Amino acid sequence: MSSSAVIEPLSPRPSSGKSAAALPAVDCRGVAKRFYVYEHRTTTLQQLFIRLVLRRPIHVGEAEFQLTDFSLCVARGESVALLGRNGSGKSTVLRLIAGVFPPSEGTIEVRGRLVSVISLGASFHSELTGAENVALYAAAIGMSRSELAERYDSIVELSGIGKFANVPVKYYSSGMGARLAFAVAAFAQPHIFVLDEVLAVSDGEFRERCIQRLNQFSAGGGTLVMVSHDPEILRRLCTRAVWLEGGAIRMSGEIETVLTAYQNDL
Repeated sequence: MSSSAVIEPLSPRPSSGKSAAALPAVDCRGVAKRFYVYEHRTTTLQQLFIRLVLRRPIHVGEAEFQLTDFSLCVARGESVALLGRNGSGKSTVLRLIAGVFPPSEGTIEVRGRLVSVISLGASFHSELTGAENVALYAAAIGMSRSELAERYDSIVELSGIGKFANVPVKYYSSGMGARLAFAVAAFAQPHIFVLDEVLAVSDGEFRERCIQRLNQFSAGGGTLVMVSHDPEILRRLCTRAVWLEGGAIRMSGEIETVLTAYQNDL
């Protein structure tokens, strides 16, 4: 089966008689992703030549983890939570949707401007100040200079870094870096927000500000796909949940129904 990941503009050409507004924001169909572990690694041409001369086979490892037959359709303006134990495939799904990983099989279509916050602060340069990292990160996710100038004060206010904006990020706590990364992404005004445990490292006050911001995003028609191990946060932000187990969907439906079944299983 062929595989592809497609990111389309907000208003794609209608297909199959459907208007652009009727098309889902995220559409995953028959998606599979396989990760392999190899017994021997051949990293240079010299090593490859030696193995060929000595007739030593290049062992192809078997898939250590697989996401299998994953299908998910997220309508515009919908908020969907991904549930599951560690290693069930939640973060893999987010990375597939965000285009970090290509699918091994199946198709993924994303319609609209997508911003993902998966590894908080991972793109920050430790030697640069918070303000300098904000400028770099904003440019990386598609924010123009004029947009950043208009939203900079709001970003700093939401992140709560205050007087530390001009301090190198290497002196930040993990929570400060996480707050700053989320604040920049939140003001990028995406159509689709993909979040992985964004609120796990934040304090209560910042968590409430994030929830308010995300509720405003959803109320404005934004699409949210997120992972969190906090059921109360998911109840406040999401209307539907997908429970993953062993790389496959075990249950999908209304948020309270799926959450209750998942918590009873735990």
